[in-house]
Amino acid sequence: MLDVRRLRLLHALSVHGTVTAAAEALHVTSPAVSQQLAALEREAGVALVERDGRRLSLTRAGHVLAAHTQLVLDQLAAAEADLASLRTSVSGVVRIGAFVSVAALLPRVIQVLRSAHGSDVDLFVHEMEPETSLPALRRGDIDIAVIHSYNIMPRSLPASCESHEMFVEPVNVALPLSDPLVQQDSVDLSLLSDRPWIMPRTDASCHELTQRACGAAGFVPRAQAYCDDFGVMCGLVEAGLGVALVPSVARRPGVALRPLKQQVFRTVSAVVRNRADGQPAVRVVLEQLRQV
Repeated sequence: MLDVRRLRLLHALSVHGTVTAAAEALHVTSPAVSQQLAALEREAGVALVERDGRRLSLTRAGHVLAAHTQLVLDQLAAAEADLASLRTSVSGVVRIGAFVSVAALLPRVIQVLRSAHGSDVDLFVHEMEPETSLPALRRGDIDIAVIHSYNIMPRSLPASCESHEMFVEPVNVALPLSDPLVQQDSVDLSLLSDRPWIMPRTDASCHELTQRACGAAGFVPRAQAYCDDFGVMCGLVEAGLGVALVPSVARRPGVALRPLKQQVFRTVSAVVRNRADGQPAVRVVLEQLRQV
């Protein structure tokens, strides 16, 4: 019989990549992880890890067993959620990872939760881009990942996770109020091929969005500035430094937002591990996120 606690250690190694990181995630020592993995190998009757330089990596059998372990852990989580759903009280800690422009909406969620449940539902908020929050959700570091995706850039979810759509909004071109294109109902990006651009940082998915949208219009955008905050981007547009692609949530005085003829949309979703919405505390937070 395979020990579930040892299987959890193997799964942690597959997710975190090193014995040290797996030990930190599960709040045990690195020697304890190594000892328990050795015991698991004896139970399984096959090598599950192998030395790769100074670190341990999974063998083919280790990867197979880790994949089965994911299913086992999912079922245990589902059982916990089903039991939790039978409780009449709503309480617990919910950890949220949310990207910047939506994190600004979370104070309203917290106010509603405080009004309805007092301090029984405790929220921890971490500012994270989807590239960080989705792996954190898979590792179990957070309970809800608030992410975005675009119709021209779909985003895949980790295994054993499910998505709850919050809202869909158009992506607009941000222009100074004095720009002649403000008079148009929608803007063809090809008309902006010779303009300087305010771009998100190069490792952000929003940067790739701008590159793809402009590429589809037949040009490569010429970056005049790089920044992550849509509010700052709009401020630079207002100052006349360039143009930018921003979602509707970035609307601010002094800048005109016009939809694109190419129709680009951003979907904002809350992602949880399968059946996690059965947990009362997670469920009420999801409900409030969708309402906001």
